[in-house]
Amino acid sequence: MNMLVDGEWRTDAYEATNEDGEFDRDETSFRDRIQDDPDAEFPAESGRYHVYISRACPWAHRVAMTRRLLGLEDDITLSIVEPERYNDGWEFSEEYPDPLYGAEYLRDIYVRADADFTGRVTVPVLWDKEEETIVNNESREIMRMLGTEFDDRNDVDLLPEGREDEIDDIIDDVYESINNGVYRAGFADAQDAYERAVDDLFDALDHWEEVLADQRFLAGEVFTEADVAMFATLVRFDHVYHTHFKCNRRAIHEYPNLWNYTKEVYQLGDISETVNVDHITRHYYKSHGDINPKRLVPTGPDIDFSAPHNRDRLPADLPAELRGDAAVADD
Repeated sequence: MNMLVDGEWRTDAYEATNEDGEFDRDETSFRDRIQDDPDAEFPAESGRYHVYISRACPWAHRVAMTRRLLGLEDDITLSIVEPERYNDGWEFSEEYPDPLYGAEYLRDIYVRADADFTGRVTVPVLWDKEEETIVNNESREIMRMLGTEFDDRNDVDLLPEGREDEIDDIIDDVYESINNGVYRAGFADAQDAYERAVDDLFDALDHWEEVLADQRFLAGEVFTEADVAMFATLVRFDHVYHTHFKCNRRAIHEYPNLWNYTKEVYQLGDISETVNVDHITRHYYKSHGDINPKRLVPTGPDIDFSAPHNRDRLPADLPAELRGDAAVADD
């Protein structure tokens, strides 16, 4: 993979798998925090911060959903990179420009923050427009900051008081086996590594299929950060992970509970407006030439996230902003 080394762009400078052929995700580099404190290094000020995302990336999608659900569009600006990522990394274009500096590539933003930066150039990026630097590029931490350090405009609480540890445990579980599990399968360089990843992935999906038979969301009756994290993978699964990453034991639309759950989350609030299936499919199939050398983009599957679901049979504690008028199936 490509990365910056001492501020210079290098191709084939990053090895994504270990000696056993297992996908080894590199840790993110910028880990500062926005705080609801006027004296903090990065205070929670409306209009001060900007988020760079890709509509294709599940990690960036988490942040986009959180921002939208909490009604922070006027507080934190957002811009999008091109869905395809080739040898020069994430790039801007006439259709998707950098609104702050007119940069050509996202790596230019990283170098602006640290001229000698060494590491991968990833999305999302939380940028401080006043200090002109990256605050954080770890999606989970950005999600948490948006939910805890800014005023919630929509009365949507993704981290109910007293349940933080429980929700963190669910996010940890979902991350290792599902969110990152699809990547462990897709980028594995050895058969054993691939099979271990697929076993872990479908064991976890089977587990949550059973859990969601009796409860509305991952943590019970309330919709939380854990559901945001899970949905970012499920909404991509049948279009890309099932085929492109060889996670083809079963599609999500073949799981009764997971599929109805995915449809309901898609229909909550404005979440559907953060989903771009075209960007998702174009990114994965065109960007990963080592997995898909001809870069052909499939035309299916033909599934409808806006179709009726049956989740209203289970109790839920949903704020008005999320309830909406989602259609409900009979079974």
